Amino acid sequence: MADPYSTLGVARGASETEIKSAYRKLAKELHPDRNKDNPKAAEKFSSVTNAYDLLSDKDKRARFDRGEIDADGNPTAPFGFGGGGGGGGFRGHPGGGQAGGFEFNGGSADFGDIFEGLFSGGGRRGGGFGRNAPPQKGANAAYRLAVAFVDAATLAPQRITLQDGKTIDLKLPAGVESGTQMRLSGKGQPGPGGAGDAIVTIDVKPHPFFKRDGDNVLLDLPITLDEAVKGGKVKVPTVDGPVMLGVPAGSTSGKTLRLRGKGFTAKDGKRGDQLVTLQIDVPADDPAIKAFVEGWQDSRAVRASMGV
Repeated sequence: MADPYSTLGVARGASETEIKSAYRKLAKELHPDRNKDNPKAAEKFSSVTNAYDLLSDKDKRARFDRGEIDADGNPTAPFGFGGGGGGGGFRGHPGGGQAGGFEFNGGSADFGDIFEGLFSGGGRRGGGFGRNAPPQKGANAAYRLAVAFVDAATLAPQRITLQDGKTIDLKLPAGVESGTQMRLSGKGQPGPGGAGDAIVTIDVKPHPFFKRDGDNVLLDLPITLDEAVKGGKVKVPTVDGPVMLGVPAGSTSGKTLRLRGKGFTAKDGKRGDQLVTLQIDVPADDPAIKAFVEGWQDSRAVRASMGV
């Protein structure tokens, strides 16, 4: 795999924002749906996603910069040697596809046979460093999943079909938004050291009348003139379904009312609110309203605060 910085086209000292921006730009350009006639686009798309996966993880990025792991996330040499790093840093992952299954950061594995072969000269040529490197896992597979606005707000379960034709039900994480990535361990390409992972990037689709502002949902709600003047209960759509909202008598266009707990779920598990902005809808040709206005005039200086 190529250098992840080069793959994303950023400098080694790039900020998290610069890395994220570069990834989004490339992912948009290389998305398979936009390059159906270019089979190499999917390969490039996967490489870009893998590079972002490494550089967006602070720990992995630091270990790569120190030379402890390569661009695929594999150790450059056993026990952290050869990369200029001082972190020890060799980790096997039992059950996760990596061979060896030992951990060398204060772990409890028994290295007796290995050290004997390395340092006692017990008939093993060359010290055995290269032969003890774990086999490489398969490449990660990149996916994009379009999620309906309401589903994202309510964390509704999603289903995705993988390259092998199998379907998986996903549980969306709290705080989900466009660009959120989910990792499916062992669902990538096969390899000598086990299968890679599937990286699923979420795209939250826009909604016809809901908009998102942080964890809040915004809605412009049309109401009639008599509902604004008299006040009363009106039915309002929310991501959880319709509810009744009390409109105060004498409401004006632009007045905002709050429905608590009807927004998106934040990473801490708390839900935002739905902010409803009233918009008075006056019919264009209503004889009764025209007759009323002809005999009535509002003498207030409603634009005085604007200097006119």
